[in-house]
Amino acid sequence: MAPQHKRAGVRRLALGAAAVAASAALASGPVAGVGVARAAEPRAPAPSPPPPVATPSALTPPAVPQPSEPAPSATTPAAGEEAPALGVFLKSDARGVARMPLFSHWLGGTELRAGHTYLPGHRWRDIEGAPGFLDVWAHWRNKKADRMLVLNVPMQERNEEGVSDSEVRRLLQRGAAGEFDHHFRVLAERLVELKVPDTVLVLGWEMNGTTYTHRCGPDPEAWKKYWNRIVTTMRSVPGQNFRFDFTPSRGRDAVPWTKCYPGDDTVDIIGMDSYDQPAGMPFEQQVKEPYGLQDHVDFAKAHGKPISYPEWGLFRNGDNPDYMRDMLAWMEEHKPLYNTLTDYCPHGVWQCGANPKSSQLYRSVLFGRTDQATPPLVPTPKPTPPGTPPPPADCTPLDLGSWVEEWLGGKLCLRFDWW
Repeated sequence: MAPQHKRAGVRRLALGAAAVAASAALASGPVAGVGVARAAEPRAPAPSPPPPVATPSALTPPAVPQPSEPAPSATTPAAGEEAPALGVFLKSDARGVARMPLFSHWLGGTELRAGHTYLPGHRWRDIEGAPGFLDVWAHWRNKKADRMLVLNVPMQERNEEGVSDSEVRRLLQRGAAGEFDHHFRVLAERLVELKVPDTVLVLGWEMNGTTYTHRCGPDPEAWKKYWNRIVTTMRSVPGQNFRFDFTPSRGRDAVPWTKCYPGDDTVDIIGMDSYDQPAGMPFEQQVKEPYGLQDHVDFAKAHGKPISYPEWGLFRNGDNPDYMRDMLAWMEEHKPLYNTLTDYCPHGVWQCGANPKSSQLYRSVLFGRTDQATPPLVPTPKPTPPGTPPPPADCTPLDLGSWVEEWLGGKLCLRFDWW
């Protein structure tokens, strides 16, 4: 998923145990390598430096100019109200967890409280949560009490294999009759066993489109009955406390998403996947279009449900900082329970170097944010001296203090390639 982005002209040095220990605090797994980003005119290095380290291609956060724009005001949640959770999708497997502390560091320590991943939809054994896939996510969730695990769950196997409408209709009817209940019972039992019984389940997402075998259009009535069976089955498992998120894509798409709504009893959150598309559509129209952002907010309010944005990001209009600013302001105003930016090309801001302006805007608004206080201005990272080259393509720079950097002859950076 993540693009490989390379820059030249920067040397990397292997470091001693003290430097490795300083970098290890940022990794959620083994530290594969560290390096030093050397300035154009470096100070004299420490005696007998180790030889340069060869580095294979890996994750590449783009170089971003110093943030300069103020953040929108962040409202402290009222007593008893759950604070909005910020998240980002970085990869479905263990790499997604491993990259989260790096993304948080890039944002000046802003904490990611929502971890978002997807169950594969190839076969039923994947949808049941194959052993090993969810363990690392459950471990991340349980390290802090205020974290939220968001899990997209397909409703059918062969979920992206171009199944015909007629076969989808038959599958929905079979699901509505209870034929697939046992698969979802297995999933629920595994989540409870992993001690993540409060997982947010984005079940059958983007059902109003044409992409997935779990789409609603071929038989909306059967789809709603099937959704209700799944929710009833999973809620019957002892120890569960799941929340079910009904998440269409923004706009009408193939069918109005309101025709697929299964009812308030089996829906806890009303989400929306909203990318910057189609080409040429300004944000104001994304708000006002039928079944758009405003209709989503109004529908959720009428049904007494919180909103969410499990997927959002750039798309058809390229590097569009106006969209980024407007979408962040929209979420600041409407306070979704959580939002998770999709961070890979063409949608992302950290793993996609093609969006530098939007990346700068996103980072400026969210740099150093906390749920506890409203910063009057965006905290800014220390300025980089003129003439300093960008960090290595496969390293993320760490701030260890001036005396350490002087001793090292440059900035320490952490390299992730152990997977």
